[in-house]
Amino acid sequence: MITTNVEFISEGDRLAAIWRTPETPGPYRAIVQGPGWLGLKDAKLYVRYHEALVAAGFAVLIFDYRGFGDSEGDRGILSPARQLQDLVNAVTYLTTRDDVVADAIGVFGTGGTGGGNAVLLADVDPRVKAAVSQVPVADGTDWLHRMRQEHEWLAFLASLDEDRRLRVTTGAGRLVHPREEIMVPTPERRATTIKADVDDRIPSAIPLSCAEEILAYKPIAAAERLTTPLLVIGVEGDATTPTDHAEALYAAARGPKQLIMQRHTTHYAAYDRYWEQTTPLIVDWLDRYVRPSDVEVRTTRSPGSGELTERQEAPVQAALEEAVR
Repeated sequence: MITTNVEFISEGDRLAAIWRTPETPGPYRAIVQGPGWLGLKDAKLYVRYHEALVAAGFAVLIFDYRGFGDSEGDRGILSPARQLQDLVNAVTYLTTRDDVVADAIGVFGTGGTGGGNAVLLADVDPRVKAAVSQVPVADGTDWLHRMRQEHEWLAFLASLDEDRRLRVTTGAGRLVHPREEIMVPTPERRATTIKADVDDRIPSAIPLSCAEEILAYKPIAAAERLTTPLLVIGVEGDATTPTDHAEALYAAARGPKQLIMQRHTTHYAAYDRYWEQTTPLIVDWLDRYVRPSDVEVRTTRSPGSGELTERQEAPVQAALEEAVR
């Protein structure tokens, strides 16, 4: 696997990215990934997934969102709306590269909002041929609510209301720790070292107002419109990203879909315990659907039955893809 540092511009800010490719020459089918909740592009956690995708002939682009890691932008602004813009711009960047098959791009997202963002990107960007969403958040309000006892939830909502008043009267709101006062870490999160290599580089103080966007975060609404092929991976009894969020995204999606449910493990332990079982399924899903379409056939089986669209590779392009793999 060849690893190269690259960059592209998103809404005027320069984003730092890592470009991982096979050692054989392109053009490659490509996978884009935005990190998960408070994640960074160079987290060791992601490397094994990228190695597996590259071994299957894909190239992978992973980047730091605006304001995070090595990217430009307002520091410490946690904004899913900006992250989605960055993902769309990352797809556009891929289409500018000569070593990418521009109509064979997929998205992989893991870790809370990382998984949810994959669904949002697949919904808004028709250039994305397939999506993989691992341990996702489907509804931000429900996610933040379920981290708290009811009295804590009501106090949290009251603190947001007070912060709104503070911002309009003084021009500045409170700063909070995103992992302690927006997300509430589980005992497992406090104990795990799976993200220790990047934990000390995440913002330790962000505006409390960022929680407003998390409350409005609704990948489930995108899934209800989604016809792009979607693979969802959940963990049974997940205390960090609730199991029923993964199940709800799977149930709502309208296109080809698959649900993998990992049992007898926990949110963070599952990254290691079932890596050998889930990773081939991730690769297989993307390999099946992230392909260029040179011929499109639309068929109506009978009046009122709806239209079925099939896309096929031309023989020349199919041969190219076989050579890439």
